[in-house]
Formats: sequence, C-alpha cells, structure tokens
Amino acid sequence: MKNIYKILIAFIGVLLVSCNADSVDERPVLNSVAAPEITAPTTGQNYVLDVEKASDEVAKFTWSAAQYSSTVAIKYTLLIDKKGGDFTAAKTLQSTTNSLTEVSVLGKELNQAAIDLGGKPEEAAQYDVKITANVAGSFSQVGKNSITISVTPYLGRVTYDFTDWYLIGAAVAGGWDNNVDTNHQPMFRDGKEANKYKFVGYFKAGNFKLISEKGSWASQLGKASDTSIEIKDNAGEFTIPADGYYTFEFNTTSLQYTLKAYAAGAIAATYSTVGIIGDATAKGWDASTPMVKSTFNAHVWTLGVTPLNDGGMKFRANDAWDVSWGGTTAFSGGGNGENIPVAKSKYVIYFNDLDGSYLMIPNQ
Repeated sequence: MKNIYKILIAFIGVLLVSCNADSVDERPVLNSVAAPEITAPTTGQNYVLDVEKASDEVAKFTWSAAQYSSTVAIKYTLLIDKKGGDFTAAKTLQSTTNSLTEVSVLGKELNQAAIDLGGKPEEAAQYDVKITANVAGSFSQVGKNSITISVTPYLGRVTYDFTDWYLIGAAVAGGWDNNVDTNHQPMFRDGKEANKYKFVGYFKAGNFKLISEKGSWASQLGKASDTSIEIKDNAGEFTIPADGYYTFEFNTTSLQYTLKAYAAGAIAATYSTVGIIGDATAKGWDASTPMVKSTFNAHVWTLGVTPLNDGGMKFRANDAWDVSWGGTTAFSGGGNGENIPVAKSKYVIYFNDLDGSYLMIPNQ
C-alpha cells in the first residue's frame, strides 16, 4: 500500500510540473519589431540660448514610433549627454506617456541640462541626444540613432534691484566687526513693498545700526529720533535695553521705524533642522537641503552660496511636512505653504522660523 501512495504522489508532482511548464509556454512573448528613430531636428543644429527667452520653445523633437509584436502602451524618454558619452550620466530633457512621439523643449530646460552636463555659460559645446522606449517600466529599447547638437547656455543672471540692510553692533550677531566675511544678520524685506523691512529675533543689551554693504561704512541706516530713521554716514545708533526678543521694523520711504519687545508667549518651539526643498533645489522634492542654525539666534537659518534651478521651493522643519513655510514672491517675503518662485542662479539664503520670513540674495 505504501508503494502505491509513493507512485501516486510522484505522478501528481509530474503532472503539476507539466502544467506549470505549459502555462509558461503559453504566456505571450513581447518582441521588438522596430526601434524608435529621431526624425527632427537633424544632427548639427546649433542652439544659442537666451536668458530673456528662457520659457520659449527652442526645439521640437520628433521620432518614429517604436513597434512591438503586441499592442502596448509606450513611454518615451528623450535623453541628452555630452558628446561621446555613454548615457549612463545622461539628463532627461522630456518624457511622454500615451505613446506620444514628439516633445517641445524650452530654453530653460535645454540650458539646465547643458549646465548639469558640465557646459560653461556663453561657450558652445556639443551634446548627443537619443530617444528610448519603455514598456511597463521594464522592457526597454534604445533608439536606432542619436543626433549631435551644439548648445551655448546662458549664466542665469537675474535682475535684483533691491537694497539689503545688515544689522551691525554690540546688540546683534557679529558685533561691530565690519568685515565682508562676518555673518551679519540682514533685515527681511517685504516681498511686495521693497521699502519695508522687518526682523523678529534675539538682541543683546547694547547698541546697533545698519549697513547696506558688508565691509563698508559708506552707507549707514540709524536712529534719528524715537520714531524716525536716517540714512547717512555716521548715522545714529538704536539701543536695546535688555537681552531678549524684539520686533524691529522700518520704512526707507517714510523714514519711520518701530522697535518693541516681542511677546514671550509668541516665541515658537525651536527646531532641530530646517531645510529647503523643491524642484528648484538640488534634491528636488525627494529630500531637504539642510540650512545652518545661527549660534546667536536659534530661530535664524542660513545657507551659503547655493545653486538653484528654475522652479519652486519651500522651507520645512525636521525633514518632514508637519511644519513648512513658503511664499508667493521671489527673493523675499513670507507665507504658508505656497511654492516660492525661483529663477536659476546662485543664492545666499536666509530664513526666520519665528515669522516665516525669507531672503534670497542672488550671488553670481
């Protein structure tokens, strides 16, 4: 009887293996019939990019459709690499869904790709472009041809017609040391009214004034009376009576100011980290780029010369979305969860987590 059971079990095993093999054999096989091929533009095209036309279309790329043994949805990706590169470090110019076979590329997109691949502003360099087809995220084929184009990128200069005022004195970070490398705290400029400035933060007992250029005493802003300011050489000093948090505001048009104690109950909890995040930043929306907390004021954060791309960004605390800040105005302002508009350049960035004020000074 045991032998009969052994034979029966063996027979069932052979049957199962046979069925599985048949199922595998019956699965449809997807074969490549024809690879996509770029049809326009032709190789040898020259693109001299203009910062004033960054949002204009500079090229339309088209290609023949990839063909497979079955009807499938295809995603195409247009890649660019420096001439002679193997495309392992290529940048994506555009991608399409729904099997579309053309894309428009904007000046700022081609410019960003060229810069990321080592291109130098105002210098022409050659790049290879090719198309790839992808089915269901796994079955890929590379286009049968690539084209070579010449791209002259722009630097990414941005117009910045504003005056920045820096606190200097015994009552503020950096003391009276007027050196270009001293970490002077700037005032936060209103995003919509450039004549209004504000700073909410920690002051020590003592005096201070403001300068508009680090390392120079040529332009000073100081106290003229209990309510008015003066902008001149050897301007008067403001006085802080005791260590603590204060709100300091002034208007360079009306020449009026206010300096008053900041309500102790309004001081927010401190954060272990604050960083920038967004498609304008190096890490995109995937991760924050950390800022540096002031050793003088636990609510002030800075980031040295930082390259940013065209796009948007926010500030957030503790590498999470529980607490975040934004704004609707470039360079300076404050707000809630809006994306701050950013133009490609290098910036020195300041942020105040007490009131969400930010200041982004282009440094090129």
